[in-house]
Order: sequence, then C-alpha cells, then structure tokens
Amino acid sequence: MSAWPGKYVIGLTGNIATGKSVVRKMLEHLGAYGIDADALAHRAIAKDAPGYQPVLASFGTWLLNPEGQIDRTRLGKIVFSDPEALALLEAIVHPLVRQAIDLLVRHASQDVVVIEAIKLLEGPLRHACDKIWVTTSPTELQLRRLQLKRGLSAEIARQRIAAQPPQSQKIEAADVVIQNDDSFEATWQQVLTAWKRTLPEGIGGRSQPASAGRGGLLVERAGPRQVEEIAEFVTQISKGRRTMTPEEVMAAFGEKAFMLLKIDERLVGLAGWQVENLVARVSDLYLEPGLALGEAVRVLMKTIEDASRELQSEALLLFLPPYLGRHAAVWDALGYTTRSPQELGFSAWEEAALESMPVGTVMFFKQLRKDRVLKPV
Repeated sequence: MSAWPGKYVIGLTGNIATGKSVVRKMLEHLGAYGIDADALAHRAIAKDAPGYQPVLASFGTWLLNPEGQIDRTRLGKIVFSDPEALALLEAIVHPLVRQAIDLLVRHASQDVVVIEAIKLLEGPLRHACDKIWVTTSPTELQLRRLQLKRGLSAEIARQRIAAQPPQSQKIEAADVVIQNDDSFEATWQQVLTAWKRTLPEGIGGRSQPASAGRGGLLVERAGPRQVEEIAEFVTQISKGRRTMTPEEVMAAFGEKAFMLLKIDERLVGLAGWQVENLVARVSDLYLEPGLALGEAVRVLMKTIEDASRELQSEALLLFLPPYLGRHAAVWDALGYTTRSPQELGFSAWEEAALESMPVGTVMFFKQLRKDRVLKPV
C-alpha cells in the first residue's frame, strides 16, 4: 500500500535513456497523474529555489551562467565523474524533491500516480510506491538517444551510462519490466497490458475532457487508435508543408496528448498539448479554414486549460505560427498575452519556454493560478 491514502502509486525507474519519460506519458494517457522527479530536481536548484545557495556553497559560483542560473552542464561534469560530489548534490536536492512529490501527490485529483525517478530504488521513495515499473533498453540504443536527443558526445554518453549500476539490478527489483527498444507501438502494448493486469479493479479510469460550443463544436482527447486520422488531418491542413505518418503521430504520443475539435464527428481542428514540471504547453495548433476562429479556439483552449488545471499547472504557454498569432484580439479576449521567455518571471516557466518553443512561432502566455503550487521548489 502506498504512503498516500486513496492513491495507487507506480514508481517508474530505469537507467538513463531507457525511455522512462515515454512510458510515463503513456501512463498519463491511460489516466495516471505523472510526476517527473528529475524535473523537480532541476527546479530545486533554480535561482529562486532553496537548493540554489547550498549548491553554490558546495561547488562554487563558477557554475553560474550569465543569467545567474546554475549551469547544469557544468554541474553534471563534476558529479557524473565523482561519486562523492554526486552524493553531496543528492543530499541537498533529494529532500526538496521528496517534499515536492508529497505535495503534488496529495493535491492530485487522480487516483493513480506515476512517479518517474532515476534514483527511485536508492531512497525511501521506493517503499512509498505500490508497484515498481522499470524500463530497459540495449546499451547501443541508450548511446544513440543520448547523442541525438541530448547532444552528448559518444565519450560523455558512455561515461553517463557507465556511472550507473547495471540495468539488471533494477530489473531484479521490478514488478513490471517494459522493454523499450524504440518501437513505440510495441512499448505502448506492453504498457497497456501491464496497466490492465496490475491495477486494482475499479481505479485508474480517465474521464475524457470535453467542451461544447456553438455550431456543434466539441472537443475530445485523442487516443492512439486515432493516429491515422490525426496524420491525415495535419498533412491536409498544412497543405503538405508538414507531412505526418501514423508512425510519427504514434511516436508523438510519447511526448504529448492531442485535443481534437470536431463538428458532427468530423475533425476540424487539433492541438498538441503537454504538461511538464507544472507548465502546460501547446506546440501544435491546426484549424480547418473557414472556422469561426474566436469560437473555435475558445472551446479548444477551455478544454486544454481545464485539463491543465487538473494537472496542477501554474501557467500555459501557447506557441503559434504567425498567421494565427496576428489575431491578437482573439487571444487577448481569452486572457493570453504575448511574451518572450525572458519576460515570464520564474525560471521554471522560462526554461519550459526555451526548451519547447518551435522556431518561427510567437509565444502567448496565460497564468492559470495565482498561487504557485510548489512555492519552495
């Protein structure tokens, strides 16, 4: 039984670049509330967070970048080559992360929570979970992911992998093992099977968020069975500027959810949406020509905002192509303002914008709650 009454908690771990975040996103599609402990660790050492000064006192001000934030790349070079330095950093950060996790789990409305943490098994969080899920991947695939997705050199990537215990140690502790061999369809089937097999009966269902508007507009959350419909719509609406295959859409489900705007079951718009580190982001927005823009986006964004608030999001970032961004009056009426990442005010929000903002887009911002969920972190 988990440490949180009324919650069924999945502890998700695995070595670096084995696809933990992809599996967490898949569990979120199935109805779980997802927590990324590594993202919380980053948040804990931001300039406005309590881990900031202890890290500088322990490792030096040379870690600071021109904006006064701790450069995690510099910090990583120290701790990943020195076990004592890593232990010192963890002693500062891990208690803050545990406090944040406790707060998020207690406030979550979902009855299933998945906590992704690379060091899950090494600390007390392990015993707070109902089940332990472990992701595993071949070493060469880990190397390729680290080089392609994180921009690491082959030497540094091998160093990061070698700094961790063998994958077999985590597998031995697992209740569920997910073999993530870069086939999203195969990974999804493993996750779906394990979800149905291991969850207690009567919990874990997700009610599909939906909003209705004038003219028969209705919003629903897409599932993996709708990948062909989504791929065809994006290719058609973009007039070939962005072609998508069903396989690419399925891969995108490992990062985001899709909200579909329909009229009489016909797809007329969609938004690609995700929540990470309490910041919601809309990075894809496609609407059929001829729609009444104001009403279409009102209905679509209301659903996204409601779902984001349910996930305890503090803010929503909307990345728009210029042809949609120029309708400033429409977005202003919904409470959105244009901002640059540097104008967001909090490091976690700024970082979310910098890592998510597609090239050539305009960013609109809306604060979803006046009180920050994780004030200390």
